[in-house]
This record gives sequence, C-alpha cells and structure tokens, in this order.
Amino acid sequence: MITTRQNFDLAQVTTFAIPAKCSRYIEYDQPEDIPLIISELQDVDRLYHIGGGSNLLFTHDYDGVVAHSAIKGIDVVDETTDGVTVRVGAGVVMDDFISWACDRGLWGVENLSGIPGEAGASAVQNVGAYGAEAADTIVEVHAYDSHKNEFVTFTNEDCHYGYRDSIFKRSDIRGRYIIHSVVYRLSSVPKPNICYPALKDQFDTPPDDPHLIRRAVIAIRDSKLPDPSKVPSAGSFFKNPVINDDQLAKIISIEGTDTFPHYRTDNGWKIPAAWLIDRCGWKGHHDNNAAVWHLQPLVITNPGRKASAADILDLEDRIKQSVRERYGVNLEPEVEHI
Repeated sequence: MITTRQNFDLAQVTTFAIPAKCSRYIEYDQPEDIPLIISELQDVDRLYHIGGGSNLLFTHDYDGVVAHSAIKGIDVVDETTDGVTVRVGAGVVMDDFISWACDRGLWGVENLSGIPGEAGASAVQNVGAYGAEAADTIVEVHAYDSHKNEFVTFTNEDCHYGYRDSIFKRSDIRGRYIIHSVVYRLSSVPKPNICYPALKDQFDTPPDDPHLIRRAVIAIRDSKLPDPSKVPSAGSFFKNPVINDDQLAKIISIEGTDTFPHYRTDNGWKIPAAWLIDRCGWKGHHDNNAAVWHLQPLVITNPGRKASAADILDLEDRIKQSVRERYGVNLEPEVEHI
C-alpha cells in the first residue's frame, strides 16, 4: 500500500522534531511499490528516503518528495549449527529486530541495542556502539536501482563499510539505491563482545546470554543519552575524529598529560568527540532554544521543541569552532544535514 500526504511537516517523523515541510510525503509497505513510486515521480527533481528519522537535520523546507519504507518482516532464510541468516525489512525498527534476536539466543547485534532507527538505515549509516557495528553482521543489502529500474543485491564487500560510512553515502550515487531489506548473519554460538571499557566493567565474566549485554547497553545508554521521545535530538551529533601524530602531540601539550582517551587506528588516533567538546566547556550549555545534553556533550538537543534548524546549526558551528581553535581538530557531523 502506498500513502501520500501533501505539504507534510517532517517534525512528525524525525527525532529532532525540527519544523520543516516537504512537498509530498510518501510511505509504502512492500518492495513492489518502489518501481511504481519511481515511475510516478519521473518529473520530480528531488526525492529523499528516510528511515526512522533519527540521524537527520532538515536545515530548510524540502522542495521535493520524502519517502519512507514501512516494509516489515523478519524472516529466517538459512540456519546452520552455528548460526542463522535473517532477512529484515527496511522499515523494521532496529531495536525490535535486536530484541527478536536476543529472545532466540542469537548473537551479533546485541551491542547495538537502544540505537534509534530502522534496519534499512543501519545499512546506510553503518550504525555502531560499544565496540560493534552493523557491518559486522550484514551479509547482503537488497535494494532497487532507480537509474537502471531493477532490483539489485549488494554483498557486504560491495557496501565498502567504514566508520559511519558506506557506499550508499557517496555523493555520486546518493539516493540512487532504495533499500528494501537487509540480510544479517547471527551466531547461535555465544560470542559476547564486551571489549568496550564501559561495557566490560559491567561483567566479572563474559555473559552467556545476549539479553544480559542488551540490558547492560541499554542501561549505559539511558544513563547518558536523552530519550528522543521526551527530549528531541538526533543522537550523537558528531563523529569521533581520527587525528595524526602531530595533532595528538598538540593535545598532549595543551592538557599536560596523555591520560585522556585516545586509541590507535590504521590511519591515526581516534579520540572521542565528546571529550573534546566537554573540555571546551559545552556540556549542559543552553541558548537560543538549542542545548548540549548535560550528561553527554556529543548530543545536541531541542529540549523545549522550539528550536529551529538555524538554532541547531549556530550551536553546531560554535562547538566546531571552539574545538578547532583549542585543539586544531575539525569535527564532522554524524547527523546528516539535508
């Protein structure tokens, strides 16, 4: 079924709750709807697909069509002695899928518990938390190629996953592929991932039930992050930057110590954006209807549901400027600006 609404306020379907209208909002619930929608929109210059609306900031009204997949379903497509392959509709709430997996004693996605959003978006953003990423379990991504007008399948390798990145975010093909389902491979053999320090502290021994990790992750998230249904936000606003040796040396010289959190990666040092922002004094800051969450400075909020996109952008720019001036580090937004 395809439903269409005109002059639609996107604050209703984005967790930031920032007012922005689109010319048309289309929702559909089966893959076969996609080519029908594409054929009907041949004269439309702008078409943008959203998932759960949890990682988005519409900076202005959108003069075009916004579409949302409401394709549901969690189907086991293969089962072996050590694991299960599951096909998940793009419109399935990711946390519902994770709960489903934990209920069946399946491992691999439990560390992603509590992240807002839907399965389709997880394959685009490569969502991650607490030492795990969606890419760790994604086997295939099924999509519709709106240029060639055919259904296509991407393997994990085809997706070129990186830190909060995938081929679907490349500027030259952005919007071309419309994801309708994602295939994950889950383990039926216990594989607890408690390498993340805050998570490791919760256990004396590795747990043998994925629900235990799921509950611990949710408890940690709840202790630091706002519930977007109560305090609107787009989740973690900035990516954790990867810096070079010279930048790391500069930070050490400023702080007078190297005991702050930083981790060696293949191409430099990853340092938490939250730590940088906190050290610049932004935690709990509030002005012009936008605020920095008092428990986690990585999150910009719309606490009174009165903020405009301009308020959010102004606060974002000032945070980036202060981190750049103090540490010589450029922050990049994780939240997509549209």
